[in-house]
Amino acid sequence: MEIVILAVVIAVVVLGALGGLIVGSRRKKQLPPPPPAAPDITAPPAEPHVGDEAETPREEPRRTIEEVDLPDGSAPVAVEEPPAEAPAIEIPEPTAGRLVRLRARLSRSQNALGQGLLTLLSREHLDEDTWEEIEDTLLTADVGVQPTQELVERLRERVKVLGTRTPEELRTLLREELVTLVGRDMDRAVKTEPEDRKPGIVMVVGVNGTGKTTTTGKLARVLVADGQSVVLGAADTFRAAAADQLQTWGERVGAYTVRGPEGGDPASVAFDAVKEGKEMGANVVLIDTAGRLHTKTGLMDELGKVKRVVEKHAPVDEVLLVLDATTGQNGLVQARVFAEVVDITGIVLTKLDGTAKGGIVVAVQRELGVPVKLVGLGEGADDLAPFEPEAFVDALIGE
Repeated sequence: MEIVILAVVIAVVVLGALGGLIVGSRRKKQLPPPPPAAPDITAPPAEPHVGDEAETPREEPRRTIEEVDLPDGSAPVAVEEPPAEAPAIEIPEPTAGRLVRLRARLSRSQNALGQGLLTLLSREHLDEDTWEEIEDTLLTADVGVQPTQELVERLRERVKVLGTRTPEELRTLLREELVTLVGRDMDRAVKTEPEDRKPGIVMVVGVNGTGKTTTTGKLARVLVADGQSVVLGAADTFRAAAADQLQTWGERVGAYTVRGPEGGDPASVAFDAVKEGKEMGANVVLIDTAGRLHTKTGLMDELGKVKRVVEKHAPVDEVLLVLDATTGQNGLVQARVFAEVVDITGIVLTKLDGTAKGGIVVAVQRELGVPVKLVGLGEGADDLAPFEPEAFVDALIGE
């Protein structure tokens, strides 16, 4: 019995020792750290002002919205732009010097009309073949059938009476007959100064491409050179940039330009131009009209309307038809159509230089019964001159 009790005691002791060993080993292992304590939450610091160091925010006085001065919005802030430089005013060349240049240019071109006739008339025997060549020369130069027949008949008669013919006698004979054919007795002055009122009113008509707008600008230079004040009416509202082109011409000589929106009513622009000219006390109002295809009935109606509207102010003093001298007989077709709509009072022939056929001067005057009043000599700003028959013929045949 004692042995049993002793065995139980030994077992208990052994078990207790084993339990102590296990507990001791566990204590030797590293335990996880305890959870951190909750941080104190504070307000974030205020952002530093410009020039301030990052520091503890300061107490600043605050204003209510009633105390803050706000803009009233009554006047926007104006941003001043540098003033645009006004274009320099040009001094146009006097008309007197332009005629000298006309003669020089046509003489250098050795125009087929005058030089060809002199060569043929200088032949020793003027038989029928020679006279036919003279007729062909005149027709080729666009003189026209009826004027050609008249001139040849007069030349044949005078040469027969003259008998012997020296070069000087032939030149004198041909000069006299050509001056008569061109017409020395026509009134070629551009009427811009009516006696009973101001301003004078001039309409410029023609097909696009003949130099109509350019001619209007050049005519303004001629008038300014003669001491007249000019207002320009940009009534060609159907062609892109036509108003800009005319205004540029006007600015060069100090002429004021009245214009409207692109595609606007041409008659309205023309009416306003005359009104402005009267208010400004200008001497002349030049109206550049639309010039799309002359076969368009709508364009012809528009031209008639422009003239009627302008005449609510005052009668139109001049209607100048601009023709390209190089177009020959096609120019006569244009002249007929325009003459049916507006009363043409004068003709301006452009591009009348070495490439042109001078006989168109005679043909168009015969066709319309109105004189050529101005001629364009080239592309220069002052290449527009009054037409003088004697100077023109002298340029054709030389001196």
